Amino acid sequence: MGIRDQLRAGLLGFGAAPLGNMFRNIPEEEAAATVDAAWQQGTRYFDTAPLYGAGLSEIRLGKALTKHKRDEYLLSTKVGRLILDEIESDGRDFGEKGDLFEFGRPNRIVYDYTEDGALRSIQDSLKRLGVDRLDFVWVHDVAQDFHGDEWLARFETARTRAFRALTRLREQDVIKAWGLGVNRVEPCELTLDLAEANPDGFLLAGRYKLLDHSAHCSASCRPPLLGRWKSLLAAPIARASSPAAPTSSTRRRPLRSSPRLSGSRRSLSVIRCPPKPSPYSSPLLIPPRRPSSRARAVLSASRKTMLH
Repeated sequence: MGIRDQLRAGLLGFGAAPLGNMFRNIPEEEAAATVDAAWQQGTRYFDTAPLYGAGLSEIRLGKALTKHKRDEYLLSTKVGRLILDEIESDGRDFGEKGDLFEFGRPNRIVYDYTEDGALRSIQDSLKRLGVDRLDFVWVHDVAQDFHGDEWLARFETARTRAFRALTRLREQDVIKAWGLGVNRVEPCELTLDLAEANPDGFLLAGRYKLLDHSAHCSASCRPPLLGRWKSLLAAPIARASSPAAPTSSTRRRPLRSSPRLSGSRRSLSVIRCPPKPSPYSSPLLIPPRRPSSRARAVLSASRKTMLH
């Protein structure tokens, strides 16, 4: 069962960043009531990350979900950062997120996109959440907005280590899917150019209201997840046993064999929705059919390094 099928239970997901005391100190009762309200409205997909309040979001979300059976909901978190036991003393640099989580826990946060870092991050998240398994895992913020000119080096570490670790976990049915959780489209495009990487989807964050493009897409290209606050599964990747005829809005590359797939031919299809006129001034959250000029320049300059 692919990520599409997993998300068909509901279009909306719950982004748990505010539970990490984003912007302000949020009382425990308010955090729990927020999760309860989302559940009562039919939400069954919950996403969090170690970054959100230095683990506070995971702790609160896990506690709020204890009243429900684990099989009744989907849960995702992210890797790429580790929460240490020591207290942060030199201030924090969250890139574009600035002081978003200044009211979170004071634990020191460090980047780690290695294989060991990814596995340790998952183990720590499971403890904070109080669950025995995760459904989806996103590689968090491996992009220029957080790493500046060092982002390609960070991406290379993730490509050769974290990506491979998550792929193995998926093949072993430890997790159901993995991908990137980023604010920029460039790392997503770069990942799609890698023959060895087989992500299941991308979680793209936007600064404005989510744009629902489903009305302007054919039934075959509608994304399964149309909303969680500030985030969108903008480019779901479907695995199929027999690929359909190529169209101008899809890209395909053969996938490696996997015991979870059937059939002699497999394909990777990236959903591309055409632009929709919007009253909002935000850029499209769904990647354009053609990379931007800036993205093309980045990819052109880095392709030789990334693909070897």
